[in-house]
Amino acid sequence: MRYLLDANTYIQAKNQYYGMDICPAYWHWLDLQFEHGLIGSVDMIGRELKDGNDELAEWVKERPGHFIKNDDADTQAVFTQVVQTVMAGDYNPGNRDNFLAKADPWIIAKAKSIGAVVVTHESLVIEGTKKVKVPNICHQFGVPCVNTFQFLRELNARFVLGS
Repeated sequence: MRYLLDANTYIQAKNQYYGMDICPAYWHWLDLQFEHGLIGSVDMIGRELKDGNDELAEWVKERPGHFIKNDDADTQAVFTQVVQTVMAGDYNPGNRDNFLAKADPWIIAKAKSIGAVVVTHESLVIEGTKKVKVPNICHQFGVPCVNTFQFLRELNARFVLGS
């Protein structure tokens, strides 16, 4: 698996530019990329998305295989390092605790353990900020991190209307 998608990539796609009712091709394309072994996400993100009460939650429930387990020894070891690093950082306690309670450290740990790229809509923030952001922690752990649009370009996605 080359790319692991953060929850916000699914949510923003559904709510904005790739709404399931206006761009079903995007969601079909995600299925195809999963079948080719190129994309997925972690179990924790699947759980977060299934908690919703909308078409995205239903889409996720129909695709349990897209959300891989993160309870293997390698991922657990990296997760521990991520938690220790974040706890040792000079972050806003509320922001730090929210980051650690969600799927963010898990997707970073899984990506590190399998050599994948994290896809997120979060942006890198300047050093010294009090917020914990996925791209910053990815950078600290040598995990590549891209946004949805860079991800789509890297995989040469095309959503073209037929004539």
